Amino acid sequence: MKTLLGISTAIIAIGALYFARAVFAPLAFAIFIVALLWPIQVRLQSRIPKLVALAISLLLTIVIFVGFGSMITWSFTRVGRDILSDANRFQSHYTQLADWLEGHGIVLAGIWSEHFDVRWLLRVFQEITTRLNGLVTFSIVVFAYVMLGLLEIDDAGRRLLALENAELGRAIGAAVARTAAKYRRYMLVRSVMSIATGLLVGAFAWSVGLQLAAEWGIIAFTLNYIPVIGSFVATIFPTLFAIGQFDTWQMAVVVFACLNLIQFIVGSYLEPRLAGSALSLSPFLVLFAVFFWSFLWGIAGAFIGVQIVIAVMTICEQFPSSRWVADLFGAKVKIKAEPQA
Repeated sequence: MKTLLGISTAIIAIGALYFARAVFAPLAFAIFIVALLWPIQVRLQSRIPKLVALAISLLLTIVIFVGFGSMITWSFTRVGRDILSDANRFQSHYTQLADWLEGHGIVLAGIWSEHFDVRWLLRVFQEITTRLNGLVTFSIVVFAYVMLGLLEIDDAGRRLLALENAELGRAIGAAVARTAAKYRRYMLVRSVMSIATGLLVGAFAWSVGLQLAAEWGIIAFTLNYIPVIGSFVATIFPTLFAIGQFDTWQMAVVVFACLNLIQFIVGSYLEPRLAGSALSLSPFLVLFAVFFWSFLWGIAGAFIGVQIVIAVMTICEQFPSSRWVADLFGAKVKIKAEPQA
């Protein structure tokens, strides 16, 4: 009965998160932003009035959001316009490639030529741009939550310490503080790696003569904030574009291989060493988090999914009864060898 009750509760909770995503998604984003802004807010409050510090923190958030959104919209719009202006040329190259693959006995070529064309690629870019433009309302709700959260975070901390179960209050407070610290470290590492990825992708695209090199760099930079899926999209779209631009399929293979090499070096070699074991999660859990929260909340869920998992793992670490969850899906642990008799 306990197992059935737990499964039923989980299904109801997932359904609530899905159908009430207009409420929960901006709330989750706001909590994440508050965790990032709080150290800045505290330092500002120590020097200037609280409301002035709040206004500066919100202005900083708005500038970052507007800049980030503008870069994404600009880059995807530019790529979409270029595809539209040269649609016939791109379609001719795709058809030739499909015929070549079919002539060499690759049966997938027929399926590809039936379901993939330039119009499909253009629709994808237009859909992404439309969804990004539709995030304005989402951002307004997030800013309202952030403003209220920054105003009330001190009172929330005092209420936690004033709970009848003082030990529980301290444990929750410690879990919240550790989660916020991990968020800040995660975003610092992710931002540095995203900048590196964007610069490397842009430089490579420029060096091989791929059109819209700056746009591909910006797309790689922004999409790198979405683990796994973002890296895949930032690799596959320039490759498809290269198939239409260059006359040889060998060049498209070079583009694909080099972009994947960049993503591998930055994402699989450099980032884990900068992040350390404190942010280490099971790759299975990261992939599941991205797909699961993307299904629930769309683009917002793709961006925030891993952060939600970090919070859950940190809270599980704080309590003995749930620590096994963090041990199972969290950082790799070194098992000490038993002494030989």
